[in-house]
Amino acid sequence: MTRILTALILFAVVYAMPLQAQDEKKEPEPGWHNTLVAGLNLTQVSLHNWTQGGENTMAWTFFVNGKFLYLQPDWKWNNTLKIAYGKTKLGEADFEKVDDELFWESVYSRDIGWKIDPYVANQLRTQFDDGYTVTKDANGMEIRKHSSGAFDPLYLIQSAGFTYAEGETFFTRLGIAFKETFSHADYGYADDPETADEVEDFRFQTGIESATGVKVSVMENILYTSQLNMFSAFDQLDVWDVRWDNSLTAKVNSYVNVSLNVLLVHDISQTRRTQIKQALALGLTYTLL
Repeated sequence: MTRILTALILFAVVYAMPLQAQDEKKEPEPGWHNTLVAGLNLTQVSLHNWTQGGENTMAWTFFVNGKFLYLQPDWKWNNTLKIAYGKTKLGEADFEKVDDELFWESVYSRDIGWKIDPYVANQLRTQFDDGYTVTKDANGMEIRKHSSGAFDPLYLIQSAGFTYAEGETFFTRLGIAFKETFSHADYGYADDPETADEVEDFRFQTGIESATGVKVSVMENILYTSQLNMFSAFDQLDVWDVRWDNSLTAKVNSYVNVSLNVLLVHDISQTRRTQIKQALALGLTYTLL
């Protein structure tokens, strides 16, 4: 795990270095600066008398990405929204969930004339729908286990500290944080391992929160964005919860783009293994704001 964290931090530093050399842009005017983009990715394969084998498939993913920035000369309030939900169907099987995420982050920072600004932030992470894990028994029969529920688990993180930013291209922050985890006892995501005789449905932790993000135009129509969030409780400073979200988007025209998203999650309350989700999609997008 230490190697993973080291690689992530080095990645953020390397990308931050060339940002200083970019051309300076005109400072945005005070007031609201909002963007809201919705999209739909579709995949469908239909086979008839196909001698090479295979099954009919259908998949869809709906997403919404939003940023709502209220800017004033000496302070700003930055809000980020990410919604993703999708399902896939293979052959005669039922539709299965392949994507399900709700992420909301709100950060207020104030310019006090230093290189770094004090901030307070609140973050919410959860999902919309039930989740299942599928395994097989000794006879090869599938076993479906209910592993999560609607808005379960739900994570809230409040933090306060100092942040540094270079316009829209780079930011990093570090602060003291409070983390609340809500989860039904049947799933155990909020369970305290130190209370072996009880399974809790709520857990409160205090610790350190860090976040680093970059936004880079690789080419005229290709945009790379990345945000690394980490949290460590004071009583477990050798253990870090990690969420690293990376997106590479190529804009074909006003309504069509190609996107690659790689999400890395390391959270021992879910599993001790590092989770990685990768999605490559061609889809339709529409700018609402």
